[in-house]
Amino acid sequence: MSDEGVQPNETTVPLLPCVAPEETLAFWRALGFAVTYEQTKPYLYLAFQWSGFDLHYGRAPSGVDPAQERTGGCLVMVDVVAPYHAAFTEAMRRTYGKVLVKGLPRITRYRPGASRFTVMDPSGNSIVFIQRDEPAELEYGGSKQLQGLARVLDNARILREFKHDDLAAFRVLNSGLRRHGDSASAVEQAVALAVLIELSTTLEKPERVPEWGARLRQLVLTMEERRQVESAVADPTLLERWMPATT
Repeated sequence: MSDEGVQPNETTVPLLPCVAPEETLAFWRALGFAVTYEQTKPYLYLAFQWSGFDLHYGRAPSGVDPAQERTGGCLVMVDVVAPYHAAFTEAMRRTYGKVLVKGLPRITRYRPGASRFTVMDPSGNSIVFIQRDEPAELEYGGSKQLQGLARVLDNARILREFKHDDLAAFRVLNSGLRRHGDSASAVEQAVALAVLIELSTTLEKPERVPEWGARLRQLVLTMEERRQVESAVADPTLLERWMPATT
C-alpha cells in the first residue's frame, strides 16, 4: 500500500447551528473554553477549544427555534465522564453563582455512577458527554432481569439519564411506587421516594414532597443502604430533613 493511503488518525470537529452569537461566546467562555476563532461579518463563524476537543458554530437556518431544543448537537466520548461534569458545574458556580439547570443554556444532572450528561447551549444544541464503556443497549421499560419496584427504578433512571425526560420519569415512578411499594424492600422504597423528591424539586411540583419525605423518614435503613439512597440523587442535601435514622 502507498504511504499516501488513508491513515486512521482523523479528527472530526462538530459544526453546530448558532442563533445567538453573543450568548454562545459568553457561555462557553464562562465554562473555560478558549475562543480560537470569532467572526460575525460578513458571515458567522465561531470556534472554541477546551481540553482535547473543539466546537465550531455557523449561522443557523432561518426558522430555527432554540426553545424546541432540536437545533443540532454532537457526542463527546470520554474515558471518565464525572470530571467533566464537575469542571463545568464549578465553572458555572464561579460565573453565574449557581449551576444552570433550567432553560437555555443549562447542564443536566449527574448521578454518581452515571455514564453521560448533556450541556445545552444557548441555541438549543445538545453536547452529550458519554463514557466510552457505556452499555451499548438500553432496555426501555426497565431491565427484564428486574422485577417490581426495582424495574420501575431502572426505567426511571433510563428516562432521566438517556431521554432527559424528567416528567416521564416522575410519572413512571409515582405510578410504580403505588403498584409495587408495599412489596418492595425498604431501600427500594427509599430510593423511589428520594428520586421523587428530587424530581418534584426539578419540575417545580412540591405539593407531595412533605408526604414522600414523611414516608422516607419512617423507613429503617442500614448505613450502607442510606449511602445507596443518597447516591441515587444528584443533590443529597435535598434529603437531609427527611432521611431516617440508620441501624
